[in-house]
Amino acid sequence: MSASRRGSSSPAAPPPTPAEPRAPRWIAAGDVNGFLGLALDNVTNLVILASLLIGVFGFPADLVLGRMVPGTALGVLIGDVVYTGLAVRLMRLSGRADVTAMPFGIDTPTLFAMVFGVLGPVKVATGDAVLAWKVGMIATLAIGIVKVALAFAGDWTRRVVPRAALLGSIAGVAILLIAFLPMLKLLREPLVGLVALGVLLLALLGHVRMPLGLPGAFAAVLAGTVVHWLGVWLAGRLPHAIAVGTPGIALPWPTLVWIDALDVALPYLSVALPFALVTIIGGIDNTESAAAAGDEYRARDVLMTEALATIVAGLCGGVVQNTPYIGHPAYKAMGARAGYTLATGLVIGVGAAVGVLSLLVTLLPEAAVAPILVFIGLEITAQAFLASPPRHGAAVALTFVPVAAAVVVIQLGGVLGALGKTPGDLRGDAALTYGTLLVLGNGFILTAVLWGWALVTMIERRFLLTAAVLAVASLATLVGLVHSPLPGGAVFWPWAESAPRATALPLAGAYGVLAAVCAAASLQRR
Repeated sequence: MSASRRGSSSPAAPPPTPAEPRAPRWIAAGDVNGFLGLALDNVTNLVILASLLIGVFGFPADLVLGRMVPGTALGVLIGDVVYTGLAVRLMRLSGRADVTAMPFGIDTPTLFAMVFGVLGPVKVATGDAVLAWKVGMIATLAIGIVKVALAFAGDWTRRVVPRAALLGSIAGVAILLIAFLPMLKLLREPLVGLVALGVLLLALLGHVRMPLGLPGAFAAVLAGTVVHWLGVWLAGRLPHAIAVGTPGIALPWPTLVWIDALDVALPYLSVALPFALVTIIGGIDNTESAAAAGDEYRARDVLMTEALATIVAGLCGGVVQNTPYIGHPAYKAMGARAGYTLATGLVIGVGAAVGVLSLLVTLLPEAAVAPILVFIGLEITAQAFLASPPRHGAAVALTFVPVAAAVVVIQLGGVLGALGKTPGDLRGDAALTYGTLLVLGNGFILTAVLWGWALVTMIERRFLLTAAVLAVASLATLVGLVHSPLPGGAVFWPWAESAPRATALPLAGAYGVLAAVCAAASLQRR
């Protein structure tokens, strides 16, 4: 009957009402690849944080794995959950199903700056691991508070400070701390480290497809880990090499134990605070990168999330700030949507709280994980040159110099400690050389930014601005924010009796004379 009716001359039935459009799916198959890449990146950072603090500086494992790591991981959980929500909201507002959440996690340059510039030096100077933890919490809280303020002035900050100065200072940290120091660990077990590094470079730079489509970082760590444990098994050391304890619950909770360490923490803020500025600039850059890929997020939402996540992490025992990661277009190309950030946050936050990280620290050899840091260091360094105008290349290179001095001081400290000596035991030219390295290396991040900024303004022939930057450097030297000759980079008031005026005044005067010369050059140019 229905066929005859369709063929009759009776009025046609009204067309069916279109079905309601289905809400865009916020999770897809590509989220698996995205999760593996982002989660492994964050796990690597946590493993390295724990390994450096426990293995290099002798922090108690229960303090690191029970308080520092869970607090730091909590920031990752909060940030990834919020970024997932921002992506889902954008999907609903735009009606698009291909929206990708911005990646979020632990800031790698800050991790090394905190370990080698704050936590390690406090532990070495005082022998008190708990005091070092308190100082790390204060530095993380200070970074978060500064980031809240900068989130409202992020665009202005980006316009004022040249990219060569910001990226160059981080590139110096990247190549000399993030790449160079892990390379030393890599070569201690070359069969593991070089194999893992080769697989990683083939996958990420040579674009060689890994078996089963595994992400390059995952394949590299897997290859290095297999080689390591195969060697342990062949050598008959397997029963002695595996000593995995029972994972314990380590829930992060807010604490105010850091209040009594405020005075001790002040000298170390000059190392930590510049990273707040750098991650804010990076957050703006990453937001623009996401917009170019088709996902338009509000910069203020992105920046405030990383700021508040860092504050919560610091209040709950964390010692490293959080930041949006570079690589949104890459995750989008993988087909990831919003599920990968939610999964990463849950795995990192919950995994650290239930003690799974202690298993990873035992099972993942350092030589297998170190190549990821080498690659990150290479990429960040290359970006500093590629993203800056070619004429600013000299400014980028200049920012490496104070970082190099800091690395030499770190290594010399380890050598002297192994010999049962201290820098105070040095005499003659050796003592003079060490003191010069200390002056150049203390406050190295801020020094690098000021030097790079000053040279960029010279190249652009904006000599009056050069004079202003050098005047800031002179004032910073007078109080020890840069070039402090005191161990640990302690700050001081120039009129205090204990102030190292013999070193600080000539340096500050030199910057002042240079500022006057540049001001005169500006008048001559006019």
